[in-house]
Parts: sequence; C-alpha cells; structure tokens
Amino acid sequence: MKSDQNIHCECIEERRPDPEHRKWASVWRLLRPYQWIKNAFVFMGLIFSKNLANPQLMLTVILTAVAFCLVSSSVYVLNDWFDREKDRLHPEKRFRPLAVGEVTSREALVIFSVLMVLGLALGFFVSLAAGGILVLYLLQNIAYSRGLKNVVVLDVFLLALGFMLRILAGTLGVGIAPSSWLLLCGLMLALFMGFGKRWAELNEFMEEASQHRAVLQNYSPALLDQMMSIAASGVIVTYSLYTVDDTTIALHGTNHLIYTVPFVIYGVFRYLYLLHECGKGGDPSRLVTKDPHIVLVVFLWLASVIWVLTA
Repeated sequence: MKSDQNIHCECIEERRPDPEHRKWASVWRLLRPYQWIKNAFVFMGLIFSKNLANPQLMLTVILTAVAFCLVSSSVYVLNDWFDREKDRLHPEKRFRPLAVGEVTSREALVIFSVLMVLGLALGFFVSLAAGGILVLYLLQNIAYSRGLKNVVVLDVFLLALGFMLRILAGTLGVGIAPSSWLLLCGLMLALFMGFGKRWAELNEFMEEASQHRAVLQNYSPALLDQMMSIAASGVIVTYSLYTVDDTTIALHGTNHLIYTVPFVIYGVFRYLYLLHECGKGGDPSRLVTKDPHIVLVVFLWLASVIWVLTA
C-alpha cells in the first residue's frame, strides 16, 4: 500500500505541465501579447472619421491591426535576441524566455522570420501604403535596437514614431485622411509616455541605471520632469483644440466632443501620480491595462467619444 507522501508526490507529478506545453507558453511570453494594446492606435482614424458604421472599412482596419500585432511581436522577438546577454543581468528581464534559455536563439530567429513574413504579407494585402508603413516600422525598430536607442532624446522620439506609424497605418493605410490635430495629439501622448518610461527606469535603478540602459546616463530626473510636463501639456492642448476646431465640428456635425476632454486630463494626471507617488510607469502598456483608474477612464473616454460621434 502506497504511503500518503508517495500519493501526494504522484499527484504533483500529474499536475506538472508537459515540456511541450511549457515551450508554447514560453513562446507566447516571447511575443509579448500584452504589448498589442499599443496597436489600438491603428483604430484612431476609424473612430474619428465617421466610418464606424462602415463594416468593410472596419474589417480592413482590423486586418491592419492584426498585421501590426504580428510585425510588432517579431520586433520584440528580435530585440530579445539582440539583448539576450544583457537581459541576463537585469533584475526583471533575466526571466525572459531567451534570457533563461526556455527558447533557443535559433528558435527565436525562426519565430521572428515567420511573424515578420506573415505580418508584412497581411499589410501589403490591405494596401501598398499599409505594407510600406509596416516595412518602415520594422526598419525603424531595427535601427533603434542596433544603436539609436543609446542616443539621448532621439531614443524617445523613435519610440513615438512607432505610435505615429500605427496612426498612419490606420488612416493613410486604409484610405482615411489623417487629422493634423490627432497626429499632433498622438505624437505628444507617445512622447509623454516615452519620457515617463525613462523617468521610471532612471528612478528604479538609480546609480546602476546606465548599466541596464546606456542612454539613462544622459538623463536626469529634473530634465525628464520638464520633458514630461511639456508633453503632458501638449496632449491636453492638442486634443482640446481638436475638439473645438471648426473642421472637426463641420465633419461630425457636433461641438460636444469638448466634453470628452476631462477624461483625457484625468488620465494624464493619473499617470503622473502613479509615476511619482507609486513608482510605476516603467511599462506603460501594463499600466494602461492594470490600473483600474486608467482602465476606467479610457473606457469612459472611448464610450463618450463614440456616443457623441454617433448620436
């Protein structure tokens, strides 16, 4: 008769995931699906162009967003492949699949190639412009990974460029004329989060910051505070001006978009609070999906915008 201890051990063995399951789980983590929230920027043109009731255009934008998810994940895989040695020295990044050896270097290159080809193929299927924007996004990220991420200020502008390309893919890429105000607002929002990310990294690692990200040696908390303040003001001002612009009012037939501005202001202030008082902000994508205040205010902003534009 087996002892209770042996039975308990056998039960633990039975519940342990098999190697193939662990491999796929590691591959899934390597793709960073939580970062796909950034690709919501692809939908901005659709939301603000009076085309929400156009099912064909909606499908086209969804396909463009899927293409961006594939290509952006290929970029994350490539970045981890480039940084696998350095990541092993990072307190958090050392647990990434490539850093710990859950996914081999060869497997990572295969995954990168497959995702890149599928994403670009889908992008060119949508349109030549969408495919071209995805190629530019890919090249920009490779240049960033291979050295431009170490150029102070330019590093954050390149991160912001990625968001701008998403907006352009969802506008020019699908035949929608982009709004100048929305492009400016998107740029300021991306810069705001980018400088916030650098501020969080600098304050998290303090004296050792430059060992984890070389460009941090060229930043200071005071400088980043100034840059964030300018970018935060830019977000609020450009979005507010967009809502009261005569072209916007004429396009949508309403001047009620101004009532969605408080949600934007609250979201900006909440992010600053989490950054300065809670030590969060190093990963804006996780913050946007985890903090209940930001999740709620984004939902309320989106719901109010759709209600105003479709009422």
